Amino acid sequence: MARLNPIADAMSTIKNASDVGKTNCIVEPASRLLGAMLGIMKEKGYIAEFELIDDGRGGQFNVKLNGNINKCGVISPRFSVKVAELEEWETQYLPAKNFGLLLISTSKGVVSHEQARQAGVGGELLGYVY
Repeated sequence: MARLNPIADAMSTIKNASDVGKTNCIVEPASRLLGAMLGIMKEKGYIAEFELIDDGRGGQFNVKLNGNINKCGVISPRFSVKVAELEEWETQYLPAKNFGLLLISTSKGVVSHEQARQAGVGGELLGYVY
């Protein structure tokens, strides 16, 4: 199967598994970017745990779900965003104020929109989860 956007594939795999009530799912191929995104999702309580499985090819993440994901997805194309514009993007992708998070790739690494606002850095929008 040709993977044009592995991060979009991973997010849809996680959402579909969560929707049907599964407790874990396998996401492949693994990447550092996807690992950083999963790390933020774990830190904020959207997933329970994830671990890297080295299968000798692209690698896999075994993601343990806790049922806290209503929706997650990728933002494509990856729009550049300034700190002052974060509010506009929140209203576009998140259902309510202080509910959910945007995942942003910044010069400080992959962070949530709240962390980007506190650090005063902009970046590129990667995805959202709530």
